[in-house]
Amino acid sequence: MVVGSVWYGPLFGKKFMREMGMDQWTLEKQAAMKKKMVFNYVAQFVASSVMFYVLAGLIVGFGHTTLGGGVLAALIMWVGFVVPLKLGDALWGGSMSLFWMSIGNMLATLLVAGAIIGAWR
Repeated sequence: MVVGSVWYGPLFGKKFMREMGMDQWTLEKQAAMKKKMVFNYVAQFVASSVMFYVLAGLIVGFGHTTLGGGVLAALIMWVGFVVPLKLGDALWGGSMSLFWMSIGNMLATLLVAGAIIGAWR
């Protein structure tokens, strides 16, 4: 979540908000979104925890319990799952700009998580 807050904050926040149409939201729509923020953060935390648990399983399953091994497992997970799923979303009605932002964020997130999990002793 730290990587995502940097990615969708200072790095690509304005572009993301434009692509999502958030810069055109009414005050009522903004208020409605703010009401859901706590739930969204909790749900994202749970989803990220599941993803990192699966990543840890891949790292241990591959026997790559080093920093480099964790990064390699994360890269495999990104190429094999994230990119195809996000590409499908983009091809069937999404935005290619959002696709590139999203897969970039997921690559950074998974690489950091893979490095941490792989190096964990």
